[in-house]
Order: sequence, then C-alpha cells, then structure tokens
Amino acid sequence: MVISGDTQGWIVPCGCTSNQSGGLLRRGDYLRQLRAGHDVLYLDAGGAAAGNSPYQAEKLKAIFAGEVAMGIAAHNLGGSEIALGSQCLRDLAAATHVPLLSVNAHPDAGPPLAPPMRIFSVNGRRLGVVGVVSPRYAAADISVDDPQKAILAATQAFAGRFDSLLVLAYLPDDELEQLAQSLPEADVIVGGPTVQSIVPRRVGMTLLASATNKGKFLVRLDPPDVPAGQWSGEIVELGPAFNDDPVQAANLARYLDDLRRRDFSAAESGFAPALPVGMPADYRVAGNAACAACHHQAEIIWVHSLHAQAGPALAARHFDFDPDCLRCHTTGYGLPGGFISPNRTPHLFGVGCEDCHGPSEAHAADPSIHTAYAASDQCTRCHDEENSPKFNSAVYWQKIKHGRARASQ
Repeated sequence: MVISGDTQGWIVPCGCTSNQSGGLLRRGDYLRQLRAGHDVLYLDAGGAAAGNSPYQAEKLKAIFAGEVAMGIAAHNLGGSEIALGSQCLRDLAAATHVPLLSVNAHPDAGPPLAPPMRIFSVNGRRLGVVGVVSPRYAAADISVDDPQKAILAATQAFAGRFDSLLVLAYLPDDELEQLAQSLPEADVIVGGPTVQSIVPRRVGMTLLASATNKGKFLVRLDPPDVPAGQWSGEIVELGPAFNDDPVQAANLARYLDDLRRRDFSAAESGFAPALPVGMPADYRVAGNAACAACHHQAEIIWVHSLHAQAGPALAARHFDFDPDCLRCHTTGYGLPGGFISPNRTPHLFGVGCEDCHGPSEAHAADPSIHTAYAASDQCTRCHDEENSPKFNSAVYWQKIKHGRARASQ
C-alpha cells in the first residue's frame, strides 16, 4: 500500500535544481517498480492543490489525471482541495474521474462530493478506507464535521462490511496525534500537512504515519499476512535515483500544452504581488529600454548575464507558460505595467532591471527620484532554499553588480 499526500501543486520535483525530490514523474516510476513484484493499493491523503486561482485549478486537474493514470484508489479531500469550492471539485472529478473520498466534508448544497468510505480487498481481507480533513479548512460552501465523530458514524453505518480500517487524515500535527490517541478503532491513520513526515509508529493500537512536504515523500505500508498480525511501514523519499515515468511525462506534456493554450495572466495565477498601500500613479514598470536610455554600461552587463536569459531558459524546458516559473523569470510579474502573460507581454520575458530595482517609471521620468527597491535586498525572492539551495549572496552579487559600486572598484 502506498500513500502520497500534501503534494501542494508540485507535478515536477520541488524547486528548479536537479537534486530536488518529489514530482509525479518519480512517483509513477516508484509505483511502476513496486507493481512489478507486488499488488499495490495507491491512495492520497489530500492537499494536492497549491491555491484556488484558475491556474491552480488547471494544475490540480493535471495532478488528478496523473493520479488516475497511476491507478489511484482514493483521494481524500484536504484543505487545498476544499478551498477550490464545491463546483470546481465537481468539474475536476467529472473531467478526470478521480475517486474522491471524504467522510466529514460536505457541500452546503447539492449531492455529496465523495463517498464516506471505500472498501478494498487486501490480503484476502476487507479494508475500509475513510478520509477526513480538519474543520479549520472549512470553505465558503463546504462544511466540515468533527473528524472523530464522522469516522465513528461511518464505521457504524458500514459495520460488518470491512475487517480493518485505514484513515486518511488531512490534519495538522496536534489534531493528528489526538485523533490517533482517541481512535483505537483505526488500524492505520496516515496524515497530511504535518511539519515533517512521520515514520510509521505505534500510538496505542493504531499505526500512525504521515506523508508531507510538497510530495517529496510517500508512506509505504505492508498489511499483516494474518488477521492477528500488525501493520508495518516506512517513509520513501522520491529523490533523483528515480526515473521519469513515461506515462507521467506524457501527462506533464499535456498539462504544459494546456497552459500554452490558456495563457494565464498574472492575475489568474494567484501569484500577483500585493501592491503598496497608497501606491502612486507612477509606481509602474517602465521596461528595460527606458533604463538603457541612460544606463548604457549597466545594460551591457545585464545583456551578458543569466538574468537576461531567464526567459529563454524556461522556453527551452517548455515551462514558458507556467506561472509558477514565470513569476521569477519575467520582469515585474503582476505589477502595474509589468509582465501579464507570455502572449500579451513578450517584451518582459526575462529578469529585467526592475525586478531588482523596482517599478521605475517615476525614476525614468525624473532621475532625481530614486528607484523603488534596494537591489541587493531582492535576490532571495527567487533565489530561495528550493530554487537556489547553494545561493551565496557575496558570490552571486559579483556576477551582476553594476553602477557606481562597480565603477568605484
């Protein structure tokens, strides 16, 4: 039995560097290898989405499609799925046929989003699987009941139809631990958004585990061979040792084609930055040409930098329409006058002057007005732990510095 969870929108491994973990392509490879010698039941504890924007809904559709291609048996509704709303979830389920599951999340109107329990045959015994989510994740049109009460109600309703009970529980650490302590009826509880993955361990009569952190880890469980035996398991990290599964690679290619067709704007992505309170009318991106008119030497340095090639670098990998990448590979993403989308603002494709110096229309009109940002403070907005784990500001700054600081050396 393999359980994923807390994918948070990461179809590909988390981050830009090659040594990162996770991704549906590696998950597919792991499951393919495991199925070569075992019967495998694949489940997900929830938390597959990374937001509720139109772009994130499209991404969740691709994740659901990838899970279905991996033969998923049940996907629990987690907090990020519920945040998309009942109608979006109905549309995604209809489009992908993903087998959703939830015993305690209910739409305020219309039929249930998912059955309360799914029952499977495992080692000749009947395994009942239920899914719960924390009440803290209730959404505008989806109510969430108390997890323990909902589970107990389901076990009574399905009494005699299952031999063992597994709970997929999208609950934070404290709630997950409390549920395990108070629910001896469950043979296994596997959680989602915990701070760290939980290696399978006993809490009373129940085996507790958790798969978390952007889909980097899976929980593998081995059911007992005999009725009186105990469950066991381990945590599996989807590191670089795993290959790209071809079925999942094809799913990724379809998703990237869909992004190209949709051409999501920065506003539709959910990544557009919050604008300053009382923003002046001239807080706008002017574009590199306005900067180059006066800063000739700086332009030469920029043209020969990797910043200038940040857009083409995405295009070479076919991620040039993915907002998750575009927000760090374009100029002024979502800012007034800044990058909107690949088709609408192609001239802002690449990391330009104003990503470091800030929207500079006012400065271009009147050089006595300083640019909006201190450039050296902006690096880690994109060069963070996941995308630049070896980032060293002193080393990187030497590659791009210009202006008076450079001229004085």
